Amino acid sequence: MFLTRDEVAELTGYQKPSAQIRWLEAQQFGFIVGGDGVPKVLRQVVISRLGGQATQKRSPELRLK
Repeated sequence: MFLTRDEVAELTGYQKPSAQIRWLEAQQFGFIVGGDGVPKVLRQVVISRLGGQATQKRSPELRLK
């Protein structure tokens, strides 16, 4: 669901949450700040911004013959 702390650091190029937040705001990535002060970024937001498509679990299909 959310990127890990390491993934957010890799995406932004920064380790400190305050610097990560500045970068995310400058790049207009949607995020929220958790109670711990660390930005939370949805994995789907990053995938969409970078032009990819997330693999979605397919639900079983009922096929009638």
